[in-house]
Amino acid sequence: MKARLQAWIEFLGDLFWLRPALIVLGCLGLAQLGVWLETAHIASYDASSPNQNWGYSGGAEGARALLSAVASSTIGVAGTTFSITIAALTLASGQMGPRLLRNFTRDARNQVVLGIFLGTFAYALMVLRTVRTVQESPFVPHLAITGAIALALLSLATLVWFVHHIAVSINVETVVDAVHRDLCAAVEARTCETAGMTLPAQLPTGGGVRIEGSGYLQAVDEDGLADWAHAHGATVALRVRPGDYVPRGFPVAFLSAGIEDVEVALNRALTFGRRPAALQDLEYSIRQLVEIAVRALSPGINDPFTAGSVVDHLGDALCRVAWRHLPSGTVVRDGRVVLVVPVTDYDGLCDAMFHMIRQNAAGSVHVLARMLDVLTRVAEVERLTDRTAELARHADLVLAAARRDVADPHDLADLEARHVRFTVTRMGGDPA
Repeated sequence: MKARLQAWIEFLGDLFWLRPALIVLGCLGLAQLGVWLETAHIASYDASSPNQNWGYSGGAEGARALLSAVASSTIGVAGTTFSITIAALTLASGQMGPRLLRNFTRDARNQVVLGIFLGTFAYALMVLRTVRTVQESPFVPHLAITGAIALALLSLATLVWFVHHIAVSINVETVVDAVHRDLCAAVEARTCETAGMTLPAQLPTGGGVRIEGSGYLQAVDEDGLADWAHAHGATVALRVRPGDYVPRGFPVAFLSAGIEDVEVALNRALTFGRRPAALQDLEYSIRQLVEIAVRALSPGINDPFTAGSVVDHLGDALCRVAWRHLPSGTVVRDGRVVLVVPVTDYDGLCDAMFHMIRQNAAGSVHVLARMLDVLTRVAEVERLTDRTAELARHADLVLAAARRDVADPHDLADLEARHVRFTVTRMGGDPA
């Protein structure tokens, strides 16, 4: 249940209209409160001394003109803001990939800006309907109109800030840094300080269980499923992990013993969606960074510096992993393994980070050299022999790609020297 709730909360973050709608509702309530305070004479205007009133001190006609100006201008600015956002999304989609649009739509600052403009418009309309002239039994909610002036000034400051925010947010380095922070948070959350229990020698291989759900697996309620398996004395071996696409009818798990309500338990523990989610998928942010690098290396963009920056950030993530342990995927209850979940291992992380970039960096000496430098730095931090062996495999693949695609002998000699430096570092020598 907890995993499904977390997936639902993450889904709400993807709704671009949710925060603006809440802000508009808040502004409507604020308008009603201001009018009520005026009608209840809790906060009223002293007509005998208008110069001593700090808020709006005009009449009904001026109030109508002011509120009309605030409403018309803010709805126009809201349309402009939406157009700027669409232009930014189009630029980001073309240069960095359509999957990066999620980062822009989830940006709470963009949603709050749109909400402020729409909320000011709704506030002005709600107050405007209460203003009455002498012919209509005069009533001017001075406090509420003062609030409209304050919201208009807030909208003006918000517009200036929003233009700055959009200009900064579409910078590719800003996007790479934002995704890198998500990756670091995922490394912190999805890795362990101590090594987990190793997989049992024999796993269930029969009794495949099919469920009704299909789509991208977003979350797994490991604790709930483990408690269910422990209560029934069974061992469940899942065949899918968060981030995988599961077709309908695919057997998602094997059971050590036949149990009648296993389909109900799996449906309750597995959360599917129409798109991958970063909730429990360690490779989600990695794929986003790799997509930025691959698009930067395309002939239409040809930006090896961005690809090199992505490689640097991926290397930082590997250095953070060096001090931690990847989960083993086993859940134990009372000394017995009751649940086995497929997880990402170190080899899979390195493959997800470097394979596509290396394949698309054919002939790009800058990117290949940066990859060898990053692998050298990671090898200097990493001390587990199986992990350094995996780093060596990727360094060898980079050198093989260079020998195949780099024509300049001086560039090739430089790459070979970098590979030698990596080998010395891996063996514990001085990289200098």
